[in-house]
Amino acid sequence: MSRTLPPIGRRRALQGGAASLVVLGLLLWWLRPWAEEPPAGTIRFSTGTRAGVYYEYGELLRAEIDKDMPDLNVRLLTSAGSQENVRDVATGDADFAIAAADAVATYKLGSGPGAGRLRGVARLYDDYVQLVVPPDSDIRSVADLRGKRVAIGLPSSGVRLIANGVLNAAGIDPEKDIKPSSDGIDTGPKRLGHGLDAFFWSGGLPTDGLSRLARKSASAFRFVPIDAALVAKLHDQGGATRYYRATKMPESAYPTIQRGDPVPTLAVSNLLVTRNDMDPRLTEWLTRTVIDSRDGIGATVHSAQLVDVRTAIYTDPLKLHDGARRYYTSVKP
Repeated sequence: MSRTLPPIGRRRALQGGAASLVVLGLLLWWLRPWAEEPPAGTIRFSTGTRAGVYYEYGELLRAEIDKDMPDLNVRLLTSAGSQENVRDVATGDADFAIAAADAVATYKLGSGPGAGRLRGVARLYDDYVQLVVPPDSDIRSVADLRGKRVAIGLPSSGVRLIANGVLNAAGIDPEKDIKPSSDGIDTGPKRLGHGLDAFFWSGGLPTDGLSRLARKSASAFRFVPIDAALVAKLHDQGGATRYYRATKMPESAYPTIQRGDPVPTLAVSNLLVTRNDMDPRLTEWLTRTVIDSRDGIGATVHSAQLVDVRTAIYTDPLKLHDGARRYYTSVKP
C-alpha cells in the first residue's frame, strides 16, 4: 500500500519540483537556440572581387558556417564591391553582404529601391584608403594626381565612391582633371607603372593583392598620404562623408613597404547587412558564428581580429535585424 506523505513533506516535494522546473527552464533558455536543430536551406552571400578582403573573409566565414549549420548552403557571390552589394541585398539579389557604411548611407540617402528593407547584422572591421604609386613617382599628394592616369575602382564599388570624394576634396574633378580607369585590386597592382600612374584601393589591412606585390620587392610601390586636413574638406561635402575618419595606416600593415612609417589616411567601417524579411532564427545563428569565428578567421584575415561583440551592435546607419538583436541580447553581461 502506498504511503501518504505528511502535509509538510508534500509541500516540500512540490517546492522542490517547482525549483527543478525553474532551473531546467533557465538552462534551456541559456542554451537556446544552439540546442535546436541548426537552420538549413540556401543563402546568397555577396562579397567582392576575388583579390579583395571581402571575398577572402566570405570564404573563411562560409567554412565556419558549415561547421555550425552543416545543412545551410552558402553561395558566395563576387561583385564590384560595396555599392553593388548594398543594392543586391536591398533588391533581393543577395541575402547577406559586406558593405562599407558610406555606401550603405549613400544608398539610403538616395532612396534606392528597397533601402527601407536593409538591416544590420554586425559591424565588422574598418577599410583603409590606400593610394598606391610606383616607388619613383613624382606624386607626393592627392593634388599631384591632376593630369595623371588614375584607377578609381570598379563602377558600383566602394572604392569608386570614396576615391571620387577624396579627389573632389582636393579640387580635382574625377571626370575632367585626371585620366580615370576602372581598375580594381585585381588588375591595379599589375598595371601600376604600366599604364597607371596611381590607383585607389579601400580595404582591410593587409589586402592580399598588395601583400603579394610587396613580397616581390621591397620597393614595389609606395603609399601617398591623405592628411587630416583633406579629410576635413571631405567632411564638408556632407551626406555619407560623416562615416569617414582621419587615421593612420599602422606600419605593420605592409612592413617591407612602409619600413616603420605609419601612413596618414582615412578609414570607414564595414557592416554585415541583410534585409528585414530574412529569417530571424537563421540570422541569430549566423550572427553567433560571425562573433565566435573572429579568432579563427583573424588568423588569416588580420583585420577580422577587430570584430568584437561590444562594437558589433553599432550598425549605423542601419537598424539591427531582429535576429541579430536577439543574439546580442542573449550574450549581454
